[in-house]
Amino acid sequence: MTQWPLRSSCKIGLLRTETSTSGLGRYNGAPERSVESMTRYNTEQVSGWLQEMQQSLQHLITHSEKSGDNDGDNNPVAMIGIKTGGVDVGKHLHKSLGLQEPLGELNISFYRDDFSTVGLHPVVGPSQVPFSIDGRHIILVDDVLSTGRTVRAAMNEIFDYGRPSRITLAVLIQRTGHELPIRADVIGQAIDLSDNMHVSLDASDMSLTISEPTSETSGDKSS
Repeated sequence: MTQWPLRSSCKIGLLRTETSTSGLGRYNGAPERSVESMTRYNTEQVSGWLQEMQQSLQHLITHSEKSGDNDGDNNPVAMIGIKTGGVDVGKHLHKSLGLQEPLGELNISFYRDDFSTVGLHPVVGPSQVPFSIDGRHIILVDDVLSTGRTVRAAMNEIFDYGRPSRITLAVLIQRTGHELPIRADVIGQAIDLSDNMHVSLDASDMSLTISEPTSETSGDKSS
């Protein structure tokens, strides 16, 4: 089980400015879900968020191919998950979208701006990007967008592999209170939380728990 801090969140996207009612996902202007105590979202609820994300991403992929941003036959859209939670979410989205290229995985430890104090995660394996980045539309996936520093590090690493034509950010959970000007294009759920609340994604059944921090997770606000 992986754990992250979460304060509050908003739904932000590039295509629309209201909550979708036609399966095209969640965008800027949608209301936040407020949580003040320990809450658990079961597999069915999280699966519903993933389904909405899949529909939004399918719309974006179709738009990208029609607009010429990506060559659907010779250079198809590819997906990269940020270890570890982003890979867990990415596996579900990758399968439902039926993408041709295998799922890429990023370990952004060396690219973090707090690497000197945080160091390497002993369990997380190396990055694996088994396809060319150049000229390709990349869907970058993470489980929780909080400060924005993890996504910043991931994009720095992606550009070390090559120059993509476009990067679309998809996250399962997004909150406000970001430390960097980074927002997701596709969001599963926006949840308004206080500073001391944490989100834990259980990849075994894709359930989500929001709770008070433990001694192991307190102070970790770098996602």
